[in-house]
Amino acid sequence: MYQLEEKIWFWALGIIPVIILFFLVLQLWKYKAQSKFSDKKSLKKLSPNTSLFKSVLKIGVLSLAFACLAIALVNPKIGTKLETVKREGVDIVFAVDVSKSMLAEDIAPNRLEKSKQLVTQIINNLASDRIGIIAYAGKAFPQLPITTDYASAKMFLQSMNTDMLSSQGTAINEAIKLAKTYFDDEEQTNRILIIISDGEDHSEEAAAVAEDASEEGIRIFTIGVGDIKGGPIPEKRNGIVLNYKKDNQGETVITRLNEETLQAIAEEANGAYINGKNTNDVVENIREILNSMDKTEFEAKQFADFKDQFQWFLGFGIFFLLLDVFLLERKTAWLKKLNLFNENL
Repeated sequence: MYQLEEKIWFWALGIIPVIILFFLVLQLWKYKAQSKFSDKKSLKKLSPNTSLFKSVLKIGVLSLAFACLAIALVNPKIGTKLETVKREGVDIVFAVDVSKSMLAEDIAPNRLEKSKQLVTQIINNLASDRIGIIAYAGKAFPQLPITTDYASAKMFLQSMNTDMLSSQGTAINEAIKLAKTYFDDEEQTNRILIIISDGEDHSEEAAAVAEDASEEGIRIFTIGVGDIKGGPIPEKRNGIVLNYKKDNQGETVITRLNEETLQAIAEEANGAYINGKNTNDVVENIREILNSMDKTEFEAKQFADFKDQFQWFLGFGIFFLLLDVFLLERKTAWLKKLNLFNENL
């Protein structure tokens, strides 16, 4: 486990492309100026020690030095001690629909990206609850088991896409069945499943499976993402829309938000349906729901001691700066004998 203390200093890395751009512009200017002054053969006689490789190496070393110094300012820390702590919270599993219909852009930027934003904001407002993530389309896939590591959860969440599952369709019942295996703590009384979907369920079994989940103490809340008017499903390549999905008759497929299905699932599992159009409203609704629930105490492991690692990057940065000064700037006798840059030709 690691921490980044001062992330703002990552902006200092922006100086590296500026240095490289300046170097390229300078080389182009030198080439044009020298071409006006004399021909290539005469220039080689006049400046026998000129080396393009040496200049490139110098820029490379300077870039490495700036990169190391910038990371040193960020001050990465590595966890060195794990300890068990007692926390109180609720177990929450997020089931995110990754079927192709989630690419529809009837809600900006598209349904899947909006779903990720919603889950991320909900996680950002959690305190000590445990969370898990499921991805589903025609089948359900465990993305992240129950954990208190919110950073990892958000990392896994951002990697989700519509190509991660080969089985297409929308089988919400599969997601509910898989979620039931996430809640393995018999003492955990508050079990929450949050389903984020456009509600286009192709299984027609979700309501019945939701009722079974409710009998096991799982409350299901559904968040609808999309528009009831619907939209086409774009087929893209490199971010460019090439076409829209067609049916067997060659007509453009229009996918719509099915709120009735999501409402029925939530009602069967003692939950509620929330329209996902407004992120703040969704986050506030989930916060109120969680605050009204009793918390269960559980044990969790977390890093309690972090050690600074900036000194390593500072050391490398100074090393590269010294390398630039003593190896690339000065002409020493031993360096000239080595002829690293073909200066004796």
